Amino acid sequence: MQVILVGLPGAGKGTQAERIKTEFGIPHISTGDMFRSAVASGSELGRQLKAFLDSGRLVPDETTIAVVRERLQQDDAKDGFLLDGFPRTLEQAHALDSMLSELDRPLDVVLYIHVDPSVLLARLTGRRICKSCGATYHTVFQPPKVEGVCDIDGGELYQRADDTPEAVSTRLEQFKQTAPLIDYYEQRGVLRRIDGEQSIDQVHRDVLSALAPFAR
Repeated sequence: MQVILVGLPGAGKGTQAERIKTEFGIPHISTGDMFRSAVASGSELGRQLKAFLDSGRLVPDETTIAVVRERLQQDDAKDGFLLDGFPRTLEQAHALDSMLSELDRPLDVVLYIHVDPSVLLARLTGRRICKSCGATYHTVFQPPKVEGVCDIDGGELYQRADDTPEAVSTRLEQFKQTAPLIDYYEQRGVLRRIDGEQSIDQVHRDVLSALAPFAR
C-alpha cells in the first residue's frame, strides 16, 4: 500500500500516521522527522535545514527529493509506505511519480485531512514537547498534570521553534504552495478528503474506510 498523507501543519497527520503504521505494518515516512534528525546530528546539511525549520520556511525541493528518494529505497519500505510531509509542491509530486515509476510501485491513495486554518493556529501554538522522551502535549487540549513537566518521565516541556505564532503563520501561509496538489491528485482520482475537525477516533474511522480498498 503506497499512501500519501496531506494537510496543513497540525491537522492531525502525525496521529493518524502512527495508527496507520501500526494497523497496516507500513513505515511512516515523515520528512519533518528526517529533517529534525539531521539537525540533531549537527552535520552541515543539518545546520542548513535548521535555518529553514526555525523560520517555518520550506526546505528546497532538491534537498527534500534527495532525502525521500534514499528513504524509499530502504528495505522496510519495499512492501509499502506512508508519506507524511511530502510532496508539498507539484515539482515534488512529479519527482515522486518518477521515483514510483522506477520502483514499479504505483501510488494507491492520497488522504487529505482538512482543518480550517484558524483552528490549526490554536492547535499548533499550544503544542509542547518533552525534551527527554518526545511525548506531545497541548496547553489547552492535552495539558500535562503539572505545567511544564512530562507525565511520563518528568522531563522538561518546550515549544518547538516552528510552533511559535510567527512561524506557524508562515507555515500556514505557505500551504498555498501545497494547495495545487489537492487538484492534481483529485484529477487523477486518488484523493480522499477527510474532515479533520472531528474527534480523533472518527477521523481514524474515516481514514480506515478510505484505505480499505487497498489493504493487502
